[in-house]
Amino acid sequence: MSVTIKDVANEAGVSISTVSKIINGKGSISQDTINRVQETIRRLNYTPNSRAVSFAKQNTKNIIFLTSMKKNEPYLNPHMFEIMDGSYSALSGLDYTLSLMDISMKDGQESPVIQAIQSGCADGILVHGSAVTEETAKYIIDSNFPHVIIGSPSMDNQLCWIDTNHVLAGQCAAEHLLECGYMNIVFIGEKRTDFISNQRLKGVKKAFINHGLHLAAENIYSISSNISNARSLTKEILTDNPKIQAIICENNTIAFGVSAGILDLKLDVPNDIAFITFDSYPYANIIEPKPTVVDIDMFDLGFQAAQTLIRKIDNPLLLAQGYSTLPILKQGLTTKKGL
Repeated sequence: MSVTIKDVANEAGVSISTVSKIINGKGSISQDTINRVQETIRRLNYTPNSRAVSFAKQNTKNIIFLTSMKKNEPYLNPHMFEIMDGSYSALSGLDYTLSLMDISMKDGQESPVIQAIQSGCADGILVHGSAVTEETAKYIIDSNFPHVIIGSPSMDNQLCWIDTNHVLAGQCAAEHLLECGYMNIVFIGEKRTDFISNQRLKGVKKAFINHGLHLAAENIYSISSNISNARSLTKEILTDNPKIQAIICENNTIAFGVSAGILDLKLDVPNDIAFITFDSYPYANIIEPKPTVVDIDMFDLGFQAAQTLIRKIDNPLLLAQGYSTLPILKQGLTTKKGL
């Protein structure tokens, strides 16, 4: 059984905090006590762990990651776990631990974000944007607690946040189709209240304007994001308007349904109809034919968020707000150039 800081304290006849202060070279402690504790450490072959070293420094070397941890969440929000992996990778290299905390709340329960700050068990927090309300934003700012919000908050504030540029991603997708020669294009996104879908649509419209074109309102569709809905809608669109040349699928789930609908109609991809989607995960690798994708490295987003948080811990006055991780076009078999 490994020796603990408590064992050293008991053997030397001092408190745990005294041992920790000697390890860190802090505090006013007599030389006799220092010698006794150091001799005990050598005799017991004690190696201080990160928790012991940080005790006297009044930090925990722990970061809390707040996100939804409900059942089936990996299917509803698959990118969050890749973001967690990136954050863990950045923090573990700096001898930090990463703890998870669910943002779900019961009626009358205090915000998990506020609970995390008040707990005193973390040096900083990484928070999924969906957990941020006006109340929690104000509390974070007033407490000046080190934080980074993953996803730009909907309200104007002094929060630190990092996000991917979904407008740029949408613009990239539309630019690719237009440069390939596709002109009659449809956009299928999630319900109109979905932030990311709206941002990507904004980018698509911007690309059209840059080309002196206009994306007609009748070519914009909003659905509940599931494979069955996308499949049915695709068959309806292409049956009613066979002149449609390409479909922009706002996410993988929609793309899976679009691919199935095209197959039902026995159309050839990309000769009869083309499509493009966003993000390689979770379905892009099993969609046939392999889709052209505007990909965003979510692992890198998590890595950058954690690094920004460490900077915030070291410099409490830091205000970091911005986009990281540029979208990358990965050419697949569902679009082609030179129509």
